Amino acid sequence: MDLPRIFTIRESSHRIHNPFDADKLALLGRAIGLVSGARVLDLASGTGEMLCTWARDHGITGTGVDISTVFTEKARARAVELGVADRVGFVHGEARGHVASRPVDVAACLGATWVGDGVPGTVELLGRSLCRGGLMLIGQPYWRLDPPDQETVEACWARSKDDYLSLPAQIEQFGDLGYDVVEMVLADRGSWDRYRAAQWLNLRRWLDENPDDPLAAEVRAELTTSPVRYARYEREHVGWGVFVLMGR
Repeated sequence: MDLPRIFTIRESSHRIHNPFDADKLALLGRAIGLVSGARVLDLASGTGEMLCTWARDHGITGTGVDISTVFTEKARARAVELGVADRVGFVHGEARGHVASRPVDVAACLGATWVGDGVPGTVELLGRSLCRGGLMLIGQPYWRLDPPDQETVEACWARSKDDYLSLPAQIEQFGDLGYDVVEMVLADRGSWDRYRAAQWLNLRRWLDENPDDPLAAEVRAELTTSPVRYARYEREHVGWGVFVLMGR
């Protein structure tokens, strides 16, 4: 049980595995009014930056669950680096279906709604761990511009146009699921650029160090096509944000 290698190569230098920068992650923590001792569950927690920095800055406790052995080990090392290993822990495991052993104050899944087979299932899954009156955080792409054709859809990492909604429609969907949107922090083009462009440098450096690796041809193909694809399609058409929800 692990992520394919291409994922960890692509994002080997990333501390945040979404189009967020450190300022936006910090803004999110302030916006939701985190308090010392709050319990946080993070499904698909990656290298643990959210839990680790929020433990340092706000005194939260928490658990992250991620399928990647590489990312989980980096998350544990980050917790030690920031002096919060006694407050946050990271589990290598399948986030799909994971429910906290006791209710949490904040239940999050940022950019990985595949854990619930889409937004509705992820909302239902996180709700099973959330205490009454708690906050749910969902990180999700949305269409900034309506994609004109299937080529654009696939270049934006979607299988069909219906995989993402427009921003108003996404907010409406949360309401239909029984949740109020009480806050949101959206990526901007600068944070998108930092997320995607940093991947290209990771790919190139890996290629230079591993020219004979069996994965080298796949990495070369991605590095050749990804910058243009991003500039032509994804940068214009896709937004991303974290939506803060409270049950009605």
